[in-house]
This record gives sequence, C-alpha cells and structure tokens, in this order.
Amino acid sequence: MDTKDTDIFKVLANETRLQILHWLKEPEANFPPQDVDPSTVGVCVSSIQKKTGLAQSTVSHYLSMLEATGLIISTRQGQCTYYRRNEEAFSEFVTHVATEL
Repeated sequence: MDTKDTDIFKVLANETRLQILHWLKEPEANFPPQDVDPSTVGVCVSSIQKKTGLAQSTVSHYLSMLEATGLIISTRQGQCTYYRRNEEAFSEFVTHVATEL
C-alpha cells in the first residue's frame, strides 16, 4: 500500500467528507439549481457549506483534502469555486483495492 492509498482511506474515514462525496454523486438531487450544470462543472462551495451546516473554513479544508487525493475536481468560475466528483479516480481506486489489497 502506498501513501496515496493511505491518504484516500484517511479522507474516507470522515463521515462528513463521505456525505459530501455521496451528495456530489447526484448533485441535481441533493443541491438547489445553479447557474451551471452541476454534473459537468460541479456544485458551488457555498451550497456544499450550507448543506453541511459546518463553518466555511471546515468545509473548505474538507474539500481541499478530497481534491488532494484526486477524488474531486474544482473549477473556478467568477466568485465561486465548483466541485464535482472525479469518477475516473473512483474507478481507478476501486480497481486498485480489488486487485492489490
């Protein structure tokens, strides 16, 4: 097991971060309508923060951790940063776990 595996497992060990990933899997069902397509661009950080009910700094830290592992991708448009799941990274991780661990 390498450092990236350990980092992903650490990130997934937090219930709120798992919940964010779950919400981002179906953004249209879990967040209010936005000015952008949530499935291709993502969900604005303020919408994620409101849904969690946590402080903005905590949510930003959680999203940074998820992005550092490659599980989510951020896109900056105007004053908002949008986040979406990186489905390719999920597929690679699942395959890696199934074949290597």
